[in-house]
Amino acid sequence: MNVVLATLNAKYIHTSLALRVLKAYCRDEFDIELAEYTIKDPAMTIASDLYRRKPDVIGFSCYIWNIEETIVVIDMLRKVMPDVKIVLGGPEVSYDTEYWMNRLPAVDFIVMGEGEETLRDLLRELAGDRKFHFVFGLAYRKNGETVINPGRPKLDLNALPSPYRFKEDLPSLGNRVVYFETSRGCPFSCQFCLSSIEVGVRYFDMDRVKSDLLYLIDSGAKLIKFVDRTFNIKRDYALEIFRFLIDNHKGCVFQFEITADIMRPEVLDFLAEHAPPGIFRFEIGVQSTNDPTNLAVKRRQNWTKLVRTVTKVKESGKIDQHLDLIAGLPHEDYDTFRKTFNDVFELRPEELQLGFLKMLRGTGLRIDADKYGYVYSDRAPYEMLGNDRMPFSDIVRIKRVEDVLEKYWNAHRMDRTIEYLVGRAYPSPFDFFQRFGDYWEERGWQRIGHQLEDLFVRIWSFLKEDANPALDLDVTLGLLKIDYFLQHKYKPRKIWWEDRMDKDAWSGHLKAAAERLGLDQRELAKKAVLEYVPFDYAAWSGEGRIDRENGTLLAVLYGGEETPPQLLALPSPLGKAQLSEAGKTIE
Repeated sequence: MNVVLATLNAKYIHTSLALRVLKAYCRDEFDIELAEYTIKDPAMTIASDLYRRKPDVIGFSCYIWNIEETIVVIDMLRKVMPDVKIVLGGPEVSYDTEYWMNRLPAVDFIVMGEGEETLRDLLRELAGDRKFHFVFGLAYRKNGETVINPGRPKLDLNALPSPYRFKEDLPSLGNRVVYFETSRGCPFSCQFCLSSIEVGVRYFDMDRVKSDLLYLIDSGAKLIKFVDRTFNIKRDYALEIFRFLIDNHKGCVFQFEITADIMRPEVLDFLAEHAPPGIFRFEIGVQSTNDPTNLAVKRRQNWTKLVRTVTKVKESGKIDQHLDLIAGLPHEDYDTFRKTFNDVFELRPEELQLGFLKMLRGTGLRIDADKYGYVYSDRAPYEMLGNDRMPFSDIVRIKRVEDVLEKYWNAHRMDRTIEYLVGRAYPSPFDFFQRFGDYWEERGWQRIGHQLEDLFVRIWSFLKEDANPALDLDVTLGLLKIDYFLQHKYKPRKIWWEDRMDKDAWSGHLKAAAERLGLDQRELAKKAVLEYVPFDYAAWSGEGRIDRENGTLLAVLYGGEETPPQLLALPSPLGKAQLSEAGKTIE
């Protein structure tokens, strides 16, 4: 019996842990072939490739991000392979299973919940007596009717064989994300999350976890993302893994989803002292700082302790943090969400992801949707379109914030400029991103592509037109120039601003800079840019103080792909009046 398990990943670099767990569990009895695609691949291409494999059974792992694309492929396959058995599994079809069986007549079976034993038992029946009523956790068809069998007891995780040691995965380990689990389940009951449905947390044996991690690291893995819903719920377990990875990382990067307000001080102290910079990343779900909201969704969160954790991690300079927000939760209107955004942005996470509530099948919030007046999309990913506190018009406005937040904060293309704008020039970070997002959409820029230069030109256009009286345009332009130069690995071929230093002033500055740095003028001219800003950059970068009494001549040195550009503030050979003249636009 030829069995193929397939899924459509969100991106090529992603890999499916679910398929590998299933293959590993069934491998002693069934030789299963894996087929991974992306949601961007044409349905015809996917269907053609699966057809070529001549399967007797095809299984698809289904999620909110791929279900609709998967359905198109299934419908094609059913028409060209009328006898193939089609099986679905995954979180998207594990709830409202009868709905899926009715909607998708091309599907023969649905595996509900943990699928390892269920899939193996289903394959046994397909190869044998076909007594499907013996298979716990399975939905199937009988005489035109849907039959849903009782659920299956939870698995003993240590009975599962390792899914990380397939030889065919080795060539691509260094180029793709490896997803890794040390536990299943979540201790919390957040009503917007599927993890709240499963009670309790189960752990894999520590020795086994270490062995698998070491195998992946030694085999060339570069990025391992832990899929545990709350990695740090068990302090000693998490601390032992942190310690093991610090001792054995070999340059691999590890990402964890943690709950910040339960992170113990001794763990933070250990990481601050021992973690090498850059090998750990933390994803922290804040979602909302509004107390009535957190109460309504049964989310326990101690904001004071969360701030303590995020602040201490940031101060260590060792670990990047990704904080998540969800717009559209109960009891949160536009104004309270603005406060939530500003509360979290104040922590200056390396990345702030602004997401919108998804009304996932099986969650308490979807069941209670009428209680809060929710309207939402009927098709995955079931994004909310409004509720009794946040109408669609507010959702649309906040989406504009999300758009520019991704491009201008999370991408870190102009950190100096954005820090000035959100910290000094605008009433709050949210107000800046909202006003800029509105301006962005009014010009239709959300429908076109963007080069690096475009992003600088567009924010400068907004700032000039917005005419915010609290904004110092000279300082802003100076910071934008610096940020632009520092985004390049090599000396940029062109600049986007109009004011340029005249040739005589530039030559004088070049000569002085070369002498100061002990470099040949010609070599320096090839590898450096010089720029005048009409304020004391040292006072700004060191104290956050704007001092117009002293302008600054800046030199940016480029060292190529492996060396980040170097920014230097140099004494000028010209006086203040001459520097001011040199900074003027050449007519």
